[in-house]
Amino acid sequence: MVLGEYKHNLDTKGRIAIPAKFRLDLNVGAIITRGLDRSLFIFGMKEWEVLIQKLIALPLAQANSRAFVRLMLSGASDVELDAQGRILIPEYLEGFSHPNFLIFLRKEILELMKYQISLLKKKLIKNLMN
Repeated sequence: MVLGEYKHNLDTKGRIAIPAKFRLDLNVGAIITRGLDRSLFIFGMKEWEVLIQKLIALPLAQANSRAFVRLMLSGASDVELDAQGRILIPEYLEGFSHPNFLIFLRKEILELMKYQISLLKKKLIKNLMN
């Protein structure tokens, strides 16, 4: 697993550069979707298939399960890396987050989060620890 935190901006065409060490798993295609805490998640195809199986297994009768499945699937879109290692974020997802992104990798999932939200969360954690 590769770990890290990187700050990137969307370019004028709505693309974001993916750090080079994360690109290998995304070369065969990827899925971008709404994530948690107003972030965007990017899954490699293998990880996406694992997630789909887990979503299918959630209890249909529970409202929270249905809401989570809707969150993950309704915004999902195929993305591909271009020759410069960028992905085009669909317009409908651009408004969900922000042009200044931090990129995190957790358990094979890239997470794009608003830079300002990330700074606020870090401050809150620091204050709780003091």
